[in-house]
Amino acid sequence: MGILPLPGFMTCANKKSVDLNNEVNEANNDGEPEREMWPRKSDYMLSMVGYAVGLGNVWRFPYLAFKNGGGAFLIPYTIMLAFAGLPMFFLECSLGQFASLGPVAVWRIVPVFQGTGVTTVLISALVSIYYNVIVAYSLYYLFASFTSYLPWAECFHWADSRCRNGISGLCNVTLDSATIIVNVSWVNDNNLTCIADNNTELPSKQYWEKVTLQQSSSLDETGHVIWYLALCLLLAWIIAFAALSKGIKSSGKVVYFTALFPYVVLIILLVRGCTLEGARDGIEYYIGQQSDISKLSNGEVWRDAATQIFYSLSVAWGGVIALSSYNKFHNNCYLDAIVVCVINCLTSVLAGFAIFSILGHMALVSGKKVSEVVDEGFGLAFIAYPDALAKLPISPLWSILFFCMLLTLGLDSQFAMIETITTAIQDAFPKIMKKMRILVTGVLCVLLFLLGIPCVTQAGIYWVILIDSFCGGWAILFAAVLELVALVWIYGGNRVILDIEMMIGKKHWIFWLWWRSCWYFVSPVLLAVILVWSLITFEAPKHNGVDYPKWAVTLGFLMVVFCLIWIPIIAVVKIIQAKGNIFQRILSCCRPAQNWGPALPKNRGERYQHMKDERVKNKDKGMEITDRKAIERYTQMKEEPVKQEDKELETPDMKGFDNPSFQSD
Repeated sequence: MGILPLPGFMTCANKKSVDLNNEVNEANNDGEPEREMWPRKSDYMLSMVGYAVGLGNVWRFPYLAFKNGGGAFLIPYTIMLAFAGLPMFFLECSLGQFASLGPVAVWRIVPVFQGTGVTTVLISALVSIYYNVIVAYSLYYLFASFTSYLPWAECFHWADSRCRNGISGLCNVTLDSATIIVNVSWVNDNNLTCIADNNTELPSKQYWEKVTLQQSSSLDETGHVIWYLALCLLLAWIIAFAALSKGIKSSGKVVYFTALFPYVVLIILLVRGCTLEGARDGIEYYIGQQSDISKLSNGEVWRDAATQIFYSLSVAWGGVIALSSYNKFHNNCYLDAIVVCVINCLTSVLAGFAIFSILGHMALVSGKKVSEVVDEGFGLAFIAYPDALAKLPISPLWSILFFCMLLTLGLDSQFAMIETITTAIQDAFPKIMKKMRILVTGVLCVLLFLLGIPCVTQAGIYWVILIDSFCGGWAILFAAVLELVALVWIYGGNRVILDIEMMIGKKHWIFWLWWRSCWYFVSPVLLAVILVWSLITFEAPKHNGVDYPKWAVTLGFLMVVFCLIWIPIIAVVKIIQAKGNIFQRILSCCRPAQNWGPALPKNRGERYQHMKDERVKNKDKGMEITDRKAIERYTQMKEEPVKQEDKELETPDMKGFDNPSFQSD
């Protein structure tokens, strides 16, 4: 039988109860504002799905599946999800939710490794520079699609003599040791293959290079800023700022469109693609009878599977920790991790069907093999697929849908990367972010926009590939390995499990067998192998066969060094600031900080009851919170004089409720 709440007029002046729906994460005696929380569980889940599901699911996974055995590739892909992707994703979801801290401040758990958090934030910042350039490309193609005839459907005035439309009705074939020109339909009826002409280029390729990019010959030739791409980049950053200006309260609403719309488009493209002639041939190459299970004996297939899972889920980028830090303490992060990972993988498979069904039709009408029209990355998104769409009836409609899908996929991931940076700033300067969040977010977006200007020059594509090759490559693998070592081997896997059980409840020891084996051994070994393999097989980036100059490769390595150098620097600073001899200092820096633990006192239990919290005084830790406005007035109320007649009533001790008239029936 509970006690009835007091009427408003009987509220005591000297004791005030405050309630933030049990979700206050930051409130101190100085009136410091509470940490934001996700208003709805769906906001969080859609944000996580939008972050995990990105451009790589559409333009990378289908090509890898085709390249590595078709349907057989799903075997190593699923295994790597279970052994490397899901364990890391679950660990990061739990870490952010438990402490309600971002990717830098959360390293109170092992202070000597706090530089790892700084590294992930810096990498996210550098990647967000070129990632929004890709969003700008999508915006440009989207605007160019609003016409009755797609501008890359034919060789127009911008084309040179090598430009040839893939559909001419005729092609060269070899018959009886002689090369003859025949009709494409006759080639298809007789199961022959047109001879590839390497001296010709598709109009979509020349449109991409000559019109969209105005591409220069190399990175040494910067050229001028392409004004329409610069405007599209500015628009992309305006969209990002508008969505993030109020933090998760605004971004949580935007993701209802940006996270769900790509699935609508994928389903529409899949249905349309499956109705086209030749679609079956494309799907056969993707995941049908053309599958080759013998390729599973090739180690490179397993490396591609592990790499794709790792980068697709965006673990070790800081975004998973940042988004999870706004969760309720008792949210079921275990179920969330499984749901997001499964949705991410199923999206990749679905995208493959949508892509290959239309590419199969393109191969048929062009008289080519499917393998000759398949591409990945920019080649798929801005050359091969646009060319295929141009050959469909009502082609502008399909083009608009496709580039809207790319746009929303890119924006979702971009939102999360910027949120990762702002969360780190918020943890470091909470009062400033409370008062000037819009200004700070605006300054950050302007700064990143200016840094992205070189990416919209005539040499812009070279810069995009350079940043992607270095910052989005093995540097993040290095941070992931350190993260596992710090959390599981230094802080302790058993302590991690106890922390998780404080949030999701006690689990049987059998439940943790799988996670223990992955966290302690399997995941770090897999990631270390991929890291070493990536370093051994590293090749300087190229674009269209053009080698990057030595200064550019050096600059790429310097960007990686800039991101990683904070790991040893901060470790040394922490050790210097510690007390004792060198061994005592190192040991103390490898232990959790005194303020490590759940943000709310009520969630700390016995394990963290002695946690040092600068935000709440010890005598105030038992205070029950029942009124949102009381947080800002808390200190002032404690100093107000108390009337004599009010002293007999003490809330929340409830000593004034002995009178039967205050008892509930």
